[in-house]
Amino acid sequence: MNRNEQQLSDIQVDRNNLYREENYTDLKVASIRRLVPVNQDGSPDGTRRQKFIGQTHLMSQVGPLPVQCDIEAADLEEALRKFPEAIAKAVEDMMEDAKERRRQESSRIVVPGAGGLPGTPPPGGTINLS
Repeated sequence: MNRNEQQLSDIQVDRNNLYREENYTDLKVASIRRLVPVNQDGSPDGTRRQKFIGQTHLMSQVGPLPVQCDIEAADLEEALRKFPEAIAKAVEDMMEDAKERRRQESSRIVVPGAGGLPGTPPPGGTINLS
């Protein structure tokens, strides 16, 4: 048995963390998923809170950009009301993350041979030019 087969056979469903998924959309920009906690038999589990996840797509220079966020809400009406603010926060977080990645990338030190540049030896190795 290879490693992938063994890993696939180890997959287990967390029967204590099941949710029923419901989708709501305005068919324009907004999509909200409501995750309702359920027991193993599919009956509602009143001991856990439902979750709301907002989704939309924004147009960018490279095409549609998917945006997803958690919405802290007690019911669908509250989730609908909080959707714009939650998406705006998710976009802000994405932009800050992109800026940080660019900053880290621009301050990265390039070590000859470590980046696999053509004509540079691998770490601890040599290049035979003959």
